[in-house]
Amino acid sequence: MKKSSIFGIITIAVAIAIIICTYGSASTYGTFKDADNNSGELHIIGHIDKQKEMVYDATKDANYFSFYMRDTIGNERKVIYTGTKPEDFDRTDKIVLVGQMNKGAFHASHILMKCPSKYTQDKLDVKADTKKASI
Repeated sequence: MKKSSIFGIITIAVAIAIIICTYGSASTYGTFKDADNNSGELHIIGHIDKQKEMVYDATKDANYFSFYMRDTIGNERKVIYTGTKPEDFDRTDKIVLVGQMNKGAFHASHILMKCPSKYTQDKLDVKADTKKASI
């Protein structure tokens, strides 16, 4: 076999291996029901249940934060995050969790939050009033 043919076969094999590795580690969006039936990592979109208990005590364990969240179809689960409580967590409306179910609770490896200050109506009204006053 020619060296160029061997090089081409090796290049194709490496490309296939990269595609398989990327596909295998890719996570998808779902609900808590999907997480119950799936052992892989999922992204779950939902709203924090602010009526239920949030547990975070930095003096006891700064890397434990738990709360309850309701997903887009209304299923509610306890969420355990092994990290510090995100700044402005109490002010956010919608979050995306990345993680997986374990023993009836969703264990999040990442919490992605919508920035509440960007979307508040009060902030927009203040800017509008300032423009009117300067005209």
